[in-house]
Amino acid sequence: MKYLHLVWASLLRSKIRTVLTMLSVMTAFLLFGMLDSVRIAFNSGSEVAGANRMVVSSRLSITQSLPYSLLTQIESLPNVEKVSYASWFGGVFKDNRQFFANFSIGPGYLDLYPEYEMSAEDRARFEADRTGAIVGASLAKRYNLKVGDVIPLQATIFPQKGSNNWPMKLAGIFEIKDEKRKAEENQLMFHWKYFDEANDFLKNRVGWIIVKLDSPDAAMSASKAIDGLSENSDHETRTQTEQAFNQAFAKQFADIGLIVTAIMGAVFFTLMLLTGSTMTQAVRERIPELAVLKTIGFSDRTVMVLVLIESCLIVLIGCCLGMALASAMMPGLSANSGGMIQLPSVPTETWLVGIALSLVIGVAVGLAPALRALRLNIVDALAGR
Repeated sequence: MKYLHLVWASLLRSKIRTVLTMLSVMTAFLLFGMLDSVRIAFNSGSEVAGANRMVVSSRLSITQSLPYSLLTQIESLPNVEKVSYASWFGGVFKDNRQFFANFSIGPGYLDLYPEYEMSAEDRARFEADRTGAIVGASLAKRYNLKVGDVIPLQATIFPQKGSNNWPMKLAGIFEIKDEKRKAEENQLMFHWKYFDEANDFLKNRVGWIIVKLDSPDAAMSASKAIDGLSENSDHETRTQTEQAFNQAFAKQFADIGLIVTAIMGAVFFTLMLLTGSTMTQAVRERIPELAVLKTIGFSDRTVMVLVLIESCLIVLIGCCLGMALASAMMPGLSANSGGMIQLPSVPTETWLVGIALSLVIGVAVGLAPALRALRLNIVDALAGR
């Protein structure tokens, strides 16, 4: 663009103001890049097609349990290789401030998760102990737990014999080699039979059912067949991938997408006020200069476009710097998330949305000053009126 040097000159007219404005824009898009990447990380991988291990839960809510009898019906379906089940327990360790995921599991559950590696001795000890429990290596390290320790879980939902005390003996420790899934080491599992017999309220019910298929190609047909078993009953099911199930589970505590939208809405609203004020002041200070441009032959529309380009450019540069910084920080964030976030960088989708947002914001904040420049009267401007 042949007039780009004029735009640069306008931006550099007040270097401190331009730098501070760009830093504000960069900070906003740094937040956007990282938060939107987190949103994508939590919302990815929900397609059923191609999955060979799926989770069956209540269609109404994952807090609703399913009848134990549903297992035999699922096992009889074509392409179903193996079935197990689990139920959320939701206990706390000593007090409410020390919470971690804990649930009961049925026979064969660990066979469905070979990535949960545990010694044969620990596995045998766990299988033989009715009140035994296993924990992930990360959780064991956090609380300095050793095999043989008694874990004093306190029930928050399911008491036994009127008491919230659920002491369990640590029978084994498992670990996961995949660094991206290290977050799954922060959980405790114990026997569903013990849970079913001992709790005061829930009997012959399971929280969710894990289904392993003999072929990923059968995922779509198997999920429809499984959900068809309970259609129009009081326990209709939804069969989905593990990732989709985990997303639904996480939304019990927080809707990541809603949180990101709310935060970024507030950030961008503030950004528009700040940048709009900056552009208005910049144009006001340059009224005589804009009048000179019109005097030497620049059309009204050209002057207006120059102001719009200036506004868009300052936001776009700040956007690119912020997104680039977010890309550089994402590997560290992913590594420190313990496997919850699995993104090596800011996704292309976030980059495209960020650049589009920067252009929209640039036009929005530059429109009023640009229209003022369009309507500028040369005589009045040069006279200081």
